[in-house]
Amino acid sequence: MEWFEEVKAKQKRKNKVLFSKESSCLQELSWLLTRQNRRVVVLWGMELASQGVQVLTNHYPEDLRPEQMIELCSIWSEGKIKMPQAKQAILKVHAMAKELNSPEEIALCHAAAQGCSVIHTPGHALGYPIYELTALVHRYGIENCIQPVEKRCAEYVQRLLFWEQQEPTLQREWASFLR
Repeated sequence: MEWFEEVKAKQKRKNKVLFSKESSCLQELSWLLTRQNRRVVVLWGMELASQGVQVLTNHYPEDLRPEQMIELCSIWSEGKIKMPQAKQAILKVHAMAKELNSPEEIALCHAAAQGCSVIHTPGHALGYPIYELTALVHRYGIENCIQPVEKRCAEYVQRLLFWEQQEPTLQREWASFLR
């Protein structure tokens, strides 16, 4: 429960991001990510980003930036557009966060954008969990967040292992830099 003390301390200091790459609850995931090929990490990151975008779309159905980001990044991962187009879509979702007041939704914007950014480099892979777990603390409150955070950390690992198994069998186009 070392992560919980870290989160409490960060919240007390009024940090906007309550988790880090060093958070104890993310260490298994971090290790597993280093074992994956880029395509597995992309599939996993895009799945997570899509989940975050779904929440944002439910709250802001008129704002098309999150869905456009998913669409353009998917096309980028197939090699049908170049990075600058997708990057602009990602930056627009980061900018969306600046327009919001809810700490939970702000964190979800950054999470979704980080999930899509794994296409550029796997170094962004822990970005989604760092921001989404921060959003969960805001949603449930510090006194009720332990179970949801630990459950979600386990889900990250389960989904990564799922994509590790599925990726070799997928009939999918990949950009040359992901082959």
